[in-house]
Amino acid sequence: MSNETQKTRVIRTSGASEAVYGLGMIGAWVYYIGHAATFWMGVLGFLKGIVWPALLVYEALKFLKM
Repeated sequence: MSNETQKTRVIRTSGASEAVYGLGMIGAWVYYIGHAATFWMGVLGFLKGIVWPALLVYEALKFLKM
């Protein structure tokens, strides 16, 4: 008998959702930082750009009164 070790191969596939999120994040940064009046509003805009999907869902649910 031979002592062969089995190697598990993990294949990760990138989906289109990562590209959409990335483009949305860049667009949100352009919007929020472009409308910032002060440096700290720009920093806040940067942070908002990272979490824009959560803000979008929140505003959509608020609009739908759910």
